Amino acid sequence: MGFVGLLRDRSTGTRVSNTELFFDLIYVVAITQLAVLLRGDPTWWGALQTLVILGMVWNAWVYTTWVTNWLDPERTPTRLMLLGVMAVSLVMTAGITQAYGERGLWVGLAYAVMQIGRSLYAVWAMRANPSLRRNYLRILSWCVLSGTLAVLGGLAEGEARLAFFAAAVLVDVIGGIVQFWTPWLGRTRTQDWTVDGPHFAERCQAFVLIALGESVIGISTPLTVAEHIGAAGVVGLVGAFVAVVALFLLYFDRWAESGVEAIARSDDPGKLAARAFHLVHPVMIVGIILLAAGNEETLAPLLGHVEAHEPGPVTLALFTAGGAAVFLLGHLVYVRMISHRTPLWHGAAIVALAAVIGAAGAFGIDGLTVGLLTAAILLLLLAGEMRRARLSATEG
Repeated sequence: MGFVGLLRDRSTGTRVSNTELFFDLIYVVAITQLAVLLRGDPTWWGALQTLVILGMVWNAWVYTTWVTNWLDPERTPTRLMLLGVMAVSLVMTAGITQAYGERGLWVGLAYAVMQIGRSLYAVWAMRANPSLRRNYLRILSWCVLSGTLAVLGGLAEGEARLAFFAAAVLVDVIGGIVQFWTPWLGRTRTQDWTVDGPHFAERCQAFVLIALGESVIGISTPLTVAEHIGAAGVVGLVGAFVAVVALFLLYFDRWAESGVEAIARSDDPGKLAARAFHLVHPVMIVGIILLAAGNEETLAPLLGHVEAHEPGPVTLALFTAGGAAVFLLGHLVYVRMISHRTPLWHGAAIVALAAVIGAAGAFGIDGLTVGLLTAAILLLLLAGEMRRARLSATEG
């Protein structure tokens, strides 16, 4: 079977398939495990470790998304490839909370198998299309390097493991930035990436929903073990929920559809997909995970679920307000890329969130107050965004 038999039919538009949605389910669990990993060590070192594993999770998912943008996931060979990647993702997910302990080799091997195996399949599936096949030969070369580093990380221990895992992530990120330049094979121009922009945008939006869904789960988890909920607990729950809803609306109420429209009309959709979605979206996801960890750490003692680790006010503020700021920074860059305008109020909100972190350090503000201030700042920003959207619609 050649490439033509496996290629998506784009004549009537490309929709997200049920196989792709089923594939995403394992990444719901992966994001939850990342939050558990972060909460197990709520320090700068723990945050760095979590960030590196998130990079591995994101690369595994988004590289698969590129493949299914070209190849039809409802065709049997590609569906089997997706199910295989999903099975290996399950192994990596099972190892996340012990990625720097006894299951490091699980994570490293799983990452290598996914990155290399998927690329090998793409080289075979695209053999009748010389341009795309050559592109995946380049990608395969980079993935062999990143996969080797990941396995070496699994075999190493301590700081060396973190360094190898981080290097594996960076190789796959840098590969995309330099358009997978490879000796004797050259590089691929983004104009040659015949990407279906709207499909790629909608897939990345689905991952944002996965991360937001984990945030909702994180809010409800302390609630399930609470024996008594006092006034502070109720206020904390409301504030955490409002913050998550604000992030959802800031992204999906206007700018998600704008992103789809922007990439659909772009003269170089491959470039926009690589930058605004492949590179910028994980920044927003980092922010969501940090905010979720801050919410969980704040709510746990309020609902009578006190754990062994009790992060101080600065750490809680960095997670809660800092997570919201990281999300807004990513969202600001995303909006700039798809609309060519800079949302200045995002910048003002980031400054306000930084002030909350500073106040937590200077005055020891508790997590509940930080959470409520974060929710209030996000609500004010959301109200401003909605007002500007209405004015734009009226003027249009």
